[in-house]
Parts: sequence; C-alpha cells; structure tokens
Amino acid sequence: MHAVILAGGKGVRLRPYTTALPKPLVPIGDEHAILEIVLRQLSRAGFTHCTLAIGHLGEIIRAYVGDGSQWGLSIDYATEENPLGTMGPLLNLRDRLPEHFLVMNGDVLTDLDYADVLRRHEVSGAPLTIATYARKVHIDFGVLTTDDSRVVAFTEKPSIDYRVSMGVYGVSRKTLDAYTPGLPLGFDELVLDLLAAETPPHAYDFDGYWLDIGRPDDYDRANAEFTSRKSLLLKGA
Repeated sequence: MHAVILAGGKGVRLRPYTTALPKPLVPIGDEHAILEIVLRQLSRAGFTHCTLAIGHLGEIIRAYVGDGSQWGLSIDYATEENPLGTMGPLLNLRDRLPEHFLVMNGDVLTDLDYADVLRRHEVSGAPLTIATYARKVHIDFGVLTTDDSRVVAFTEKPSIDYRVSMGVYGVSRKTLDAYTPGLPLGFDELVLDLLAAETPPHAYDFDGYWLDIGRPDDYDRANAEFTSRKSLLLKGA
C-alpha cells in the first residue's frame, strides 16, 4: 500500500512555530514530530511505501526522515519548486503511483484507520474518497430568515452541524488523467470537477479523534492532549 504525504506548505498560520521548522516536524508532547507519528501509524496499518511531497524547508524533512527504514517504510521524495495546491503535486508523480493510493496532509493528528480508508476507496469504485469529520458551529446571534424585506423566521443562537474534509483521501490514478502536470490543482477544483461530471466522490465518515494542526490554538491543544491520547495514536508503541 502506498501513501503520498503532502508536506510542502509554508505553515504560515502556525507561525512562529514554523519559522525554523517545516510544519510536519513541529514536536508534539516534546517527544515526537507530527510527521513521525503519521509514519508510525502508516507502517502499523500495513503501508510499505510513502512519497513525501516537499517544498518549503524540505531539506530538513529529508534529513529527518531519510529512507524511512527506521519505521519499516520505503520513502522517496518529490520536490515542489512552486506551490501547486493540494492535488497538484500528484500530477508529477502519476507514473510512480499505483492504481489506488492514499493522500494525506502531513499535519493531521488522528486515530483514523488509514488502511480502511484505502480499502473502502477501492471497493467504492469512486474516483476520490474523502475522509470526513462532524463539526458543530454555534452562532452567537439571533438568526433571521428574510424574504422581500420581510422577516419570515427567527432562530435564537442556533447550532449548525456539517461534515468537513479531514485532509485524508483515497485517490485513483485515472482520476488525475485529465489534468496537466506542472500546473496547480486544488482539492476544491478537483471536487467541483467531479461533481460537474456526475462522478461524485465517496465519503468516509469518521467519528474518532481528529485534529488538524493548522493554527497555534490547534497546536497548543495537540500538546495538551497528547499524553492522554498517546496510547490511542501510537498503538503498540
């Protein structure tokens, strides 16, 4: 099983932590880098090969990870010279990838079963599988529904439930065939194209532990929770 880890971003939202370190290498619990946790999880799930798509401070990631043998993985690299969006780096890798593979952000802290995501993707026959997570947003205002300058409904401080992308995807290689290598391709663009073509992505709904470490508040929370979550995130470690 093959995974592509997207680790080329500048981590602007996580500054100042990412001033000297790429975001996937910021430490969690003063012991493990986020990327190390992900690689341990992938190895335990049965993945044997990973491609790291690197860019900003990528040489530090390469020096830290090496060939992946310390985690029982075979790791190679793809260098992103210019920002290519979430899915753009895959286009240059297309010939190196198997028919079905996992793609994920390098800053995700979760106990998601990565192998099951890939298996379910293959079975679904969908061009793309998106791991999703339930979120609830509380609106701190009274919400009005209006029609032609008339108030027709009112809700006091409602909550909105929705599902968000976890930054983990199952992808089929043929899904990338219509796109040009070297040009940017965002996740949003790919999903909208698939919907327009009436070939919708498959949703893999997950309700375990998930934290997208994109902002300082998320990073602080990850550090605060890691000790109690370590046995869950690093089973058998």
